[in-house]
Amino acid sequence: MKILVISEKDIAAARIAKNLSDGDADKHEVSGVNVYEWKEKKTEYSVIGLRGHIVSLDYPKEHTRWSLAKLNELVWAEPKKSVDKDAKKIADAIKKLAKKADQVIIATDFDREGELIGVEGLSIVLDVNPEVEVKRARFSSLTKEDVKKAFENLAPLDHNLAKSAEARQVIDLAWGAALTRFISLSSGQRGADFLSVGRVQSPTLALIVDKEKEIRAFIPKAYWEIHATLTKGGAEFAASHQEDRFWDEAAANAAYGRLAGARDALVKSIDRTQRTEKAPDPFNTTSFLRAATGLGMSAARAMSVAEDLYTNGFISYPRTDNTVYPPTENLREILEKLAQEKSAFKDDARILLEKPDLKPTAGKKTSTDHPPIHPVEVAMRAEVTGDHWKVYELVVRRFFATLSDSAVYENLNVGFDVQGEPFKSSGRLLVKPGFRAFYRYSQGKDVELPPLSEGERVPLVRTEVLAKTTQPPKRLSQGRLIQEMENLNLGTKATRADIIDKLYKRDYVRNNPPEPTEIGFAVTSALGKHAEMIAKPDMTAKLELEMDDIAEGKITFEEVVKDSRTILAQVLETLDKHRPEVAQEIRQAMQDKNTIGPCGKCGKGKLIMRRSKSGKRFVGCSTWPECDQTYPLPQYGKIVQGEGTCPVCSAPSIRVINKGKRPWTTCLTLGCKGMENAEQQAREARRAEREAEEASKAAAAAESEETPEEEEIEEGS
Repeated sequence: MKILVISEKDIAAARIAKNLSDGDADKHEVSGVNVYEWKEKKTEYSVIGLRGHIVSLDYPKEHTRWSLAKLNELVWAEPKKSVDKDAKKIADAIKKLAKKADQVIIATDFDREGELIGVEGLSIVLDVNPEVEVKRARFSSLTKEDVKKAFENLAPLDHNLAKSAEARQVIDLAWGAALTRFISLSSGQRGADFLSVGRVQSPTLALIVDKEKEIRAFIPKAYWEIHATLTKGGAEFAASHQEDRFWDEAAANAAYGRLAGARDALVKSIDRTQRTEKAPDPFNTTSFLRAATGLGMSAARAMSVAEDLYTNGFISYPRTDNTVYPPTENLREILEKLAQEKSAFKDDARILLEKPDLKPTAGKKTSTDHPPIHPVEVAMRAEVTGDHWKVYELVVRRFFATLSDSAVYENLNVGFDVQGEPFKSSGRLLVKPGFRAFYRYSQGKDVELPPLSEGERVPLVRTEVLAKTTQPPKRLSQGRLIQEMENLNLGTKATRADIIDKLYKRDYVRNNPPEPTEIGFAVTSALGKHAEMIAKPDMTAKLELEMDDIAEGKITFEEVVKDSRTILAQVLETLDKHRPEVAQEIRQAMQDKNTIGPCGKCGKGKLIMRRSKSGKRFVGCSTWPECDQTYPLPQYGKIVQGEGTCPVCSAPSIRVINKGKRPWTTCLTLGCKGMENAEQQAREARRAEREAEEASKAAAAAESEETPEEEEIEEGS
């Protein structure tokens, strides 16, 4: 019997083959593609990896030409499937192997996308062997135990699940193509400068823009605080006025005036309480991304790293909604692996193994596809480095935390009287570490107060009144944004990080946390005014629920796609009625975004980045043809307006940003090095300042060294 196993990637194929064959599989090449083969009794196995999706959806040639007049036809056009050009070798290899196969086992990741990827691979098999037996291997990790168990308990392929993922492809292709073409053509943004609009992307961008509007509309309000510094036993500690914020300056000054001449503070009350902090729930995709982005990496990067760790067999499948370990999960066995001598976490794992009963925490979300994200094998510090180690350690420590007790804090609140004015001071101590002994992320610092008793007087060091203003709301971090997307049913656990990443790539947002750019603002504003349905989450959430229903067999693929196309046609009709307003708003934003500075030649216009007919970038005056001032531009990298003008030629400066390289500053005059020299001088000046500061610190440290140390050195020489 010949069995063909199709996995999602080559690395997964190699791991599956190694685990099933107990390391006896041999690697060969078929059509230039790796295939892993071995024999087991009378059965011959061949395992091949795909490259994720190797079949793409696109419109036939008659719909590839961008035209506003044909957008409605595009809405109802049926896309065609074809094997990607760079996957032809994989398809050829599958056909050669499939012709001789008696059984094919789909072993792609078990979720919607994985099921569709498996169906795509299967379609190539069925082209040459339509009678082959088809089975599905479902696993949540690529450990030897999980893989063998999955192949011992094969299941049928879930075509409803695959159809749900295919519906998303068809719907998103239609919405993305139609709306992107409308916005880009209406505003004159074609070629490399096209403007992307998407069914999920646009309401996600609207969340960022709405928060920015709150920030910009925020009006700061002045308030005053009164602080005191007390001391006991040689240690200083802080206290603040019981009235946290004085909204009236006169009242603050009056209270502060009553403190004049005060030398001590009378302890009026001492209140000790305990607060219990519950151990966290197991990681699902959303909670994992919130925690991982807190380590300083983007959501897309965190997800990519987690997928690498999964395919290398270190953690379980990272795309899951589940926050409850299934009863079948052997948690003690995982701890025993992590307690091995080679493990960097052996000490913590051994502490938890001493617990007679492991009772994990559990969240509110349960699902039957995959368990929560957790470690499955020991990773060695030498082989897992950088962000991969950060994510692995995060997953391990979260796993430990879910098997731990609650943490207990002692809170101490002390009330003082300073010449009739009430003050307070707060302390916090971790008295029972519980899960905090293993999971130290997002942990506040202990604040220890000296021993105090009611009625005693504590020396007062100083008092001060501080003028402050209220602060605007904070931007949504990538982790918070993903949580909001989940709450509003925007996208899925598999797509949310990629959607945010796409907003950065489209230049709709910048910085971290994400901040909307001028064009991000303009596109959202235009859609919000003239096609609100696209910028709001309701329509997208409705379609998401319908795709869930496809997976559950409650509704057909055809019904959902038709519903989506009907809505899209209505949106385009509405947008077309307001095409001039949409175009004007976006054109103005693009001009603002592409403005480099004032034109020094005519003194009237602005210097704006443009593209020639050949597609090359250059800068020209906005009053052309009245003013013919132009400058060439670097043809690679992102260009943004610099600060000031060149000290040599007085031309505006630009900043050139190339991925993976240090950004550099230059001016618009070809061959002039004025700005580059100025930037170099500034760097050298900053370096000199740092070196002088370090030298000063070193000198101060040397002066403070005690003489006995030097005497001991002399005596020992």
